[in-house]
Amino acid sequence: MKILIDARLYGLEHSGIGRYLINLIKEISKIDEENNYILLLRKKYFQVKSDRFLNKDLLKLPKNWKKVLADFRHYSFQEQIYLPKILRAENPDLVHFPHFNIPFFCKERFVVTIHDITMHKQGISATNLPTLFYLFKRLPYKLIFRKAVKDSVKIITPSKSVKKELVENFNLNKDKVVQIYEGYDPTYLKAKTGKKFDYELKGDYFIYTGNAYPHKNLKRVIKAVSNLNEKFVKRASFVIVGSKDIFSKRIEKWVREENAGKFVRFLGFVSDEELVSLYQNSIGFIYPSLSEGFGLQGLEAMAAGTLVLASNIPTFKEVYKGNALYFNPNDFYSIEGAMKDALGMEKGKRIELIKKSQKFIKKYSWEKMAKQTLDIYNVLSDYPRPVRTQI
Repeated sequence: MKILIDARLYGLEHSGIGRYLINLIKEISKIDEENNYILLLRKKYFQVKSDRFLNKDLLKLPKNWKKVLADFRHYSFQEQIYLPKILRAENPDLVHFPHFNIPFFCKERFVVTIHDITMHKQGISATNLPTLFYLFKRLPYKLIFRKAVKDSVKIITPSKSVKKELVENFNLNKDKVVQIYEGYDPTYLKAKTGKKFDYELKGDYFIYTGNAYPHKNLKRVIKAVSNLNEKFVKRASFVIVGSKDIFSKRIEKWVREENAGKFVRFLGFVSDEELVSLYQNSIGFIYPSLSEGFGLQGLEAMAAGTLVLASNIPTFKEVYKGNALYFNPNDFYSIEGAMKDALGMEKGKRIELIKKSQKFIKKYSWEKMAKQTLDIYNVLSDYPRPVRTQI
């Protein structure tokens, strides 16, 4: 079978989807010698041989894999024009879209991974577009998302919570949606403690890694940190790690306006080695999201030996179980309370919880995710092409 994977979002700069693709490709290429694979890549990863942030060779692929240049952005007009042409030229038996941005006129049989439906819940605050342009693009987005959901032969979700939302919101047969948990980098478990990089971080700090989209709820954490430092004897700062974009700039501007800069540090993008060090030297990793599909960063923080403080949303309670300190993400006093608990936690209890969480997370692995995804590919080899949705 010839399987095409749209890997244009490959790379750590694309956050969760980028890491998902890195590990999907890496693990499937180890275990599948029967099928032939085609990877669609942007120019950066079509040509590159190594990456200083990953610190390893990239895309060193077996003979049954080939790369095809597809150097156009996701969500773009070019995507809708040129991607169908590439698909027709390659003529795959199955296409895997790791995100819902399929070509509107896609005629190929495809499986889609939908990591969450946050964009369906968010309004204009979740865009960097002018109001009129946002409203103009919102309709095509909804049409394409609906096509992805309705025309796919299978949908993969990273949690039962996302599966439930999809089935209920789009009136789907639950058998069409397959839940496959993602993994984490096991090298975090083996990383040595104690190494520090020179970020001039003084005193205790909590850390967050990821983007600054509105649903990540960073403003409430910053308010909680400010309140904590004004009223509590034990003080701590808040360190934000992640690529710079329009959303992080909005947060930085808001921090300046609120005079909260002395409590908040923006470090930008860091290497995995630096990230492990930042995790290990923190009081805890805080994950305040209002909505999430899986929660990879929390698993990585646990693996690195860090206490995890997480919002009490269904996804996190499903994935982390009893291995995190939970809080109400809509109440900054609740967030502040979780921070106080972490700062005041007795050392023995902290060590016990961290060891328990490190043992727990071994149930998740990228290898297992890849095997289950490959099973889906093989099952779909005999599926008929889907009936086109009429919209």
